[in-house]
Amino acid sequence: MSTVWTAVSGGMLSWYDVKMFIERSSAVSSDALHVIVGFVLWMLVALVSRRPLSASLPWLVLLVLLVFNEAVDLWVEQWPNPAMQYGESAKDLLLTMTLPTLLLAFVRFLPQLFRQPPRGRRRPGARSRRS
Repeated sequence: MSTVWTAVSGGMLSWYDVKMFIERSSAVSSDALHVIVGFVLWMLVALVSRRPLSASLPWLVLLVLLVFNEAVDLWVEQWPNPAMQYGESAKDLLLTMTLPTLLLAFVRFLPQLFRQPPRGRRRPGARSRRS
């Protein structure tokens, strides 16, 4: 059992090191990285699983990956004030999931926002070609 735990903790530390390298070598803030990476991962999971963005699977996979990521952060980092550390994890969760959650809701409940208008029909406010 100790060999399994050593492998798991080694994997978690390796993941944390990769994350820290990306965060430190990027000109983008950590919060912005959460938003960008969350959106890109959500899209990639949808593409790889061949599911539409309106499906729950890509969103759920992103949530599971995010919970794993935050668990690694909480396990590896030991902040002097646990409330601040848990608050930071909650903020990361909200930042990462907000855009995919909003888009999932819009795609499901307002799909007309994502459709092209029928050909030959002018969009409201569009200028005619004759003018």
